[in-house]
Amino acid sequence: MERRGPGLAALGALGRRLLWALPAYAAGLLGLGAGALLLALALYAGWRRRRRDRERGLRLAARLQSDEEAAVRAAAAGLGAARGELPAWVSFPDVERAEWLNKVLAQAWPFFGQYMEKLLVDKVAPSIRASNTHLQTFTFTKVDMGEKPLRVLGVRAHPGAHKQQILLDLNISYVGDVQIDVEVKKFFCKAGVKGMQLHGMLRIILEPLLGDVPIVGAVTMFFIRRPTLDINWTGMTNLLDIPGLSSMSDTMIMDTIASYLVLPNRLLVPLVPDLPDAAQLRCPLPRGVVRVHLRGARDLRAKDRFMGGLVGGKSDP
Repeated sequence: MERRGPGLAALGALGRRLLWALPAYAAGLLGLGAGALLLALALYAGWRRRRRDRERGLRLAARLQSDEEAAVRAAAAGLGAARGELPAWVSFPDVERAEWLNKVLAQAWPFFGQYMEKLLVDKVAPSIRASNTHLQTFTFTKVDMGEKPLRVLGVRAHPGAHKQQILLDLNISYVGDVQIDVEVKKFFCKAGVKGMQLHGMLRIILEPLLGDVPIVGAVTMFFIRRPTLDINWTGMTNLLDIPGLSSMSDTMIMDTIASYLVLPNRLLVPLVPDLPDAAQLRCPLPRGVVRVHLRGARDLRAKDRFMGGLVGGKSDP
């Protein structure tokens, strides 16, 4: 065994060097020029940097969530997280902590994971297989919501527009170790998600208040603004981390979420049968219209960057 160790190490090092030379050999075999090879290397470098940034962001967010009080003390001493990255209850006195709610979520999270596994395997997978003949072998090979639950960083309560309404603004943060793997056996294709971040302000409206159980007639929820989303892809979906494709994929997912849960879209959950004014609660009439006319702007930062900043844009607008 002692004689094989150095030999195997040398073979491994040689194999890695040959692997680095493989793109150049493939480019020459396909008749591609040096420009195509440089473009491929630039895309690979951007993909690697994007992956490292996402993994580092997940680690930092998880560290902040693991001990909020320690992060607050470090920020007060001028160390650690910036003030803008701290929980809302630090900066706003009318935002209250909700540790009791986080304890409830932590205890209920494994059962939520069981529900999500049944939903994806028993409901979502059959509908995907029926949607296209090429996806008849689509399966969820692993559904694990992880051990890190959704957290509520702060709660702000409002009296509401009238006495039959209660408004709650929840500053939610999810930095999860979720792992979902899918496979299409017909094409030997594997993909999935390993790690996710979701941050946003979720408004919950308890309306109407009733004089009988369950006291609340319905729960309406929506995000006041588009939440921020960051997904760590695995398998074939690793290609979505390529600069350009990464922002496109996140935007498509956020557009789907916004079509259901971002104002003016609302999710209504009736708690009593035959709820009156359910349509009004789901789509309330606007109180007015505000028109904003932009006359001009200057010295704005360029935001339309491509390929992870390798290609710069112009000043907006």
